[in-house]
Amino acid sequence: MAAQQQMVKEERSLGDLFSELANETTVLVRQEVALAQVELTTKATRVGKNVGFLAVGGAVAYAAVLSILAGVIMLLGLAIPVWLSAIIVGLVVGGIAYFLVSSALAELRATDPVPRETVETIKEDAQWLKNQVS
Repeated sequence: MAAQQQMVKEERSLGDLFSELANETTVLVRQEVALAQVELTTKATRVGKNVGFLAVGGAVAYAAVLSILAGVIMLLGLAIPVWLSAIIVGLVVGGIAYFLVSSALAELRATDPVPRETVETIKEDAQWLKNQVS
């Protein structure tokens, strides 16, 4: 009789352990999802900012082309042929636009979209869970 009671205690204890493990696993998964959301939001904000810089750089380049072409070409047209002044102004404005766009693209390429921290903690959690079940 005592052995039977001892077995019932062990079975209940094992059930309690599995229940606790299931609860902890649920909490852990929720925390990992929250971490992934924070990490992805941070990276998306950085990417969005750089895309905004790309758009602003393009708009600035366009505005520069319009104003410089109108003013400088006419001014240079007094000293040199108008077609040559248009080429010179176009090259200068194009160089500025190239610098703005290439800077923003370099920043975008340097941004890692993978939530590395979350991936690493999920691996650690999987190992912990494996150790708990073993």
